[in-house]
Amino acid sequence: MRFEDLFPVLKETKLPVAYHHLEEGHSPSPPFVVYLVTDSDNLGADNWTYHKRLNVQIELYTTKKDLATEKTVESVLDAHRLYFDKVETYITSEKLYQTIYSITLLGG
Repeated sequence: MRFEDLFPVLKETKLPVAYHHLEEGHSPSPPFVVYLVTDSDNLGADNWTYHKRLNVQIELYTTKKDLATEKTVESVLDAHRLYFDKVETYITSEKLYQTIYSITLLGG
């Protein structure tokens, strides 16, 4: 899958989705999704990048541990055959759980 195809895929979760961040004062009530490119993992030789890959972080924010919403996100990723790794943390200052799905996409 290419990076430009990711937004419509994430919208299939029926959750609010934004790239990189939400504008202060315009954030929807959780749960919501934010996604961003963290870095690239390109392949190349002879001063030429012949295979561009982007590492993308999909962040799910919830007010409590929400297995049903996590399952929704994971089902959409699985339906599009997107391999992911997952980590979770609690952001005390925001009082939100953050579940991060790390994926790699074509593009760059």
